[in-house]
Amino acid sequence: MLGQMQPQALLISSLITHAERHHASSEIVSRRVEGDIHRSSWAQISRRSRQVANAIDRLGLSRGERLATLAWNGYRHLELYFGVSGSGRVLHTLNPRLHPEQLAWIINHAQDQALCFDLTFLPLVQAVAAKCPTVRHWIALCDAERLPADSGIAALQSYEAWIGAHASDYHWPDLDENAAAGMCYTSGTTGNPKAALYSHRSTLLHAYAAALPDSLNLSARDSVLPVVPMFHVNAWGIPYSAAAVGCKLVFPGPALDGKSIYELLQSEQVSMAAGVPTVWQMLLNHMQAGGLKFSSLKRTVIGGSACPPAMIEAFSQRYGVAVLHAWGMTEMSPLGTVCALKNAQLALPPEQQSQVLLKQGRAVFGVDMKIVDPDGRDLPWDGQSCGDLLVRGPWVIASYFKDEGGDPLRRDADGRGWFATGDVATIDAEGYMQITDRSKDVIKSGGEWISSIDVENIAMAHPAVALAACIGIKHPKWDERPIIVVVKKPGAELGRDELLAFYQGKIAKWQIPDDALFVDAIPIGATGKMQKMKLRQQLQDYRLPQWVGQ
Repeated sequence: MLGQMQPQALLISSLITHAERHHASSEIVSRRVEGDIHRSSWAQISRRSRQVANAIDRLGLSRGERLATLAWNGYRHLELYFGVSGSGRVLHTLNPRLHPEQLAWIINHAQDQALCFDLTFLPLVQAVAAKCPTVRHWIALCDAERLPADSGIAALQSYEAWIGAHASDYHWPDLDENAAAGMCYTSGTTGNPKAALYSHRSTLLHAYAAALPDSLNLSARDSVLPVVPMFHVNAWGIPYSAAAVGCKLVFPGPALDGKSIYELLQSEQVSMAAGVPTVWQMLLNHMQAGGLKFSSLKRTVIGGSACPPAMIEAFSQRYGVAVLHAWGMTEMSPLGTVCALKNAQLALPPEQQSQVLLKQGRAVFGVDMKIVDPDGRDLPWDGQSCGDLLVRGPWVIASYFKDEGGDPLRRDADGRGWFATGDVATIDAEGYMQITDRSKDVIKSGGEWISSIDVENIAMAHPAVALAACIGIKHPKWDERPIIVVVKKPGAELGRDELLAFYQGKIAKWQIPDDALFVDAIPIGATGKMQKMKLRQQLQDYRLPQWVGQ
């Protein structure tokens, strides 16, 4: 017997319709490429999203065809989020930090039919336009008077003129909730990038889950600043969850330096912000240098890579801001876990609470996870057993776009497919997962595993260290030995011996790095993560000093 509920599809258009009807006046604030602060509302975003949908209809894009964006976080990008997907097309967010050759490859692989871009990225568009034959329409996200006359892009249109020529009346189509709605390519650290293709259903379920109290805890009372880019896994789904709850959104645009972020946090009374550790490190450095405090920020979500304990401590103890440590992947839409205390843990001493909050957290409802040994056998949740992390759920991919890379799932005894994340992790008895390393970054020394994350976290706790990366170097006796590569804070004094001595008593002696190297910069990828593969390439001629225990 079936239930007797209304069979209403889960569609992205329902989010913007809800936001307009129930949170019309809630603000959308954007620092624009033009440099000024622009103020909009959910009602205006909804109206202009319908104009976008009409404009796309006029372009003649069929349902399921891709419209790409090269844009910062801002109100126009938000309008495209709803106008493109709501009308039945697929929003393809491109990462402007990629090399032009890689970007052109992605555009062609996706067969993008139109591309909307911020004028910041005009040189990038000029570099790839001739190599992207599928793109029939180029649209600059600007007013008509700002449209460059000599862009070299055939039939370049202004976004405001493009949507301004169309009415705001639009009937959102009834789509299959499993229809494709969004597309995001992986960073492609090995081989060509692969695309995760999100559906309306997966996006809405993710939006529900992300807003839950033990997830991002979003509500209409919040003012939210997503520093995480809208071109990086849909800003972790925050734009969709924000529409669902009707909160105020504050977009930083292209200004991602510590000073600019701090000014927005203060002026717009932001209560929650989300971003990767590298951005927050710039913010903390700016605040420390100026002796600044927060007046409204209550919590920050940190993901993308493991958050150093020193950063969590700085936010919580120095500034009174709760850190929500989170983990996910492009292939997971991206949210997998968030770290929040359970009721019984509220009575724990602060030191024990801190040990819990250092972990990546518990699975959000909708995500199932487990750890397995190299033979695929389930490992116990004891907080000690370390294995490959596998996940499954309604917003986890079943396959990549065009089936690139073959079947990414591992089948269990019941035939269920699990996505192999490439992370190595432990899970404790309370369900808290902790990433110990990426499978390609873990260091094997003398038959024992060394977590590069643990080594990095200790270095990051030193007051002179701005950024640290641990990599393994080949060793004739021990197979591999760790070294720590460090960027010092401006003006800081720190030597090799002092840093290595800092490890004493904080980690097993055999896990202490064999050497410390100081560099001006560590390679940072398109999503704000350290690129250890590039770092290894840069240090391919490096040789370890003589091993003390040899």
